[in-house]
Amino acid sequence: MSGIQNIRQRTEREERERLSLYAAKSKDAKRERTEEECPIRTRFQRDRDRILHSKPFRRLKHKTQVYISPAGDHYRTRMTHSLEVSQICRTIARGLGLNEDLIEAIALGHDVGHTPFGHVGEEALRLIINHFEHNEQSIRILKVLANDGQGLNLTEPVLDGILHHTGEGIPKTLEGQIVKTGDRIAYLCHDYDDALRAGLLTQNDLPGTVKQMLGVKPSEMITTMVVDMIEASWGQDHIKQSKEIYNAMQEFRQFMFTRVYNSSALREERRKGQYIVQALFDYYSRDISKLPQNFLVWAGGDKTQAVVDYISGLTDNYAIDLFQSVFVPRK
Repeated sequence: MSGIQNIRQRTEREERERLSLYAAKSKDAKRERTEEECPIRTRFQRDRDRILHSKPFRRLKHKTQVYISPAGDHYRTRMTHSLEVSQICRTIARGLGLNEDLIEAIALGHDVGHTPFGHVGEEALRLIINHFEHNEQSIRILKVLANDGQGLNLTEPVLDGILHHTGEGIPKTLEGQIVKTGDRIAYLCHDYDDALRAGLLTQNDLPGTVKQMLGVKPSEMITTMVVDMIEASWGQDHIKQSKEIYNAMQEFRQFMFTRVYNSSALREERRKGQYIVQALFDYYSRDISKLPQNFLVWAGGDKTQAVVDYISGLTDNYAIDLFQSVFVPRK
């Protein structure tokens, strides 16, 4: 057993010897609840594995990225998006000598709080209860709801990176900062790739500055932005991009919102998804006894929170089937 114990200690020692001065070190990471160390894996490696093997992560394979119930098998889902964020961000982390295990844990867990139908469901809940953010729900799932209401007891750097992967807050670690930008790189390039496949866009539709600075192929765009982040952040105590690439990325993002995310071609399906979320929320709010009772317990008796927790955890397919069973007459 002592030889096995040395595996984790060796990895922790290698982190201090090999990684950048600015890298997060797994041995320094704290948990809310103290627990016995794994003889083989570091704390960040255990966090990654807990997320990867959790039910909330598995549900991501049936949650919308952009297209609701796509006809083809090759469109992204929340799960493939999370895996792609992990790959992109690990490449950046390796280039900068940062902690890839922490990166992977944050990337895999950053979207577990997403509702069915993606941002459509998020917007639907926000209209009902005034405040709902998928990053905050990710934290609630990982701290409270996962593992049958026990939570996963993840380390603080992982939770911080997940909470601040979107919004105004800046992650405390450089690894978290990489995911904050890497998530945007991933969804812009891969949603653009899916839009090409769906026939919503052609490469010629891209703004001139975007084509000139980033390229026209998704892989080319990713490479350009990844290399730029490594070069701009080299030797720095924070993650940054060059001004030129940052501006091009912002223009690319605005283009995607106008031509894809808010496009008329997707508007009707988005409306349907939003309606389903709102209808189910109203149904369970009117009769809380219809809700699996564990959710009321996990919410500390708060009925609205219990319904939010249940609805936000549904997959697209399950939400559609549930809607039909509740609202559509049987033949």
